[in-house]
Amino acid sequence: MILRPKEEQSIVLIKPDGVKRGLIGEIISRFEKAGLRMAACKMVWVDRKLAIRHYGYDDSWFENVGKKIHQFYKEHGMDVEEDFGKLTNHQMGELVQRWNVDYLTEGPVLAMIWEGPGVVEVVHKIVGPTYPLSAPPGTIRGDFAIDSPALSNTEKRSVHNLVHASGTVEEAQLERQLWFREKEIKKP
Repeated sequence: MILRPKEEQSIVLIKPDGVKRGLIGEIISRFEKAGLRMAACKMVWVDRKLAIRHYGYDDSWFENVGKKIHQFYKEHGMDVEEDFGKLTNHQMGELVQRWNVDYLTEGPVLAMIWEGPGVVEVVHKIVGPTYPLSAPPGTIRGDFAIDSPALSNTEKRSVHNLVHASGTVEEAQLERQLWFREKEIKKP
């Protein structure tokens, strides 16, 4: 791994299940112990409009989510039609978006900006893989969550994975504009 010398930012959201379970301090301390710096932090009651904008709402996003669902079911020897019937990829993506929006709006969210060299990659290592059941011990999701797509799909809800972290530097820049006003962000 090569850390980029340039400072980067990543958006991290502690989702409603992390807030409700009282994991805010534990989660923040993991980023601080890694040497990252917090540039902004605020508690937000997320409305549906913001949640939809956060999770994507274009045809390519819906299609990609549907493809990922098919791939997950195939890799695990499961029949996608048992949980999704004859829905197209696009329709599955729309359904998952509704579940994600419901999840993000069910309680308060702690939105944060973290800074540091290679911060997007570092945050992802601390958070762990998207699916908690696959996350190794030592990661936030591996230590504090046990949910899986198989369980969430049968219960018709989003995977409860405690946190969101920007996937790329470019995504972080877009999310920064979505979640924060400039006056809310600490200047270096």
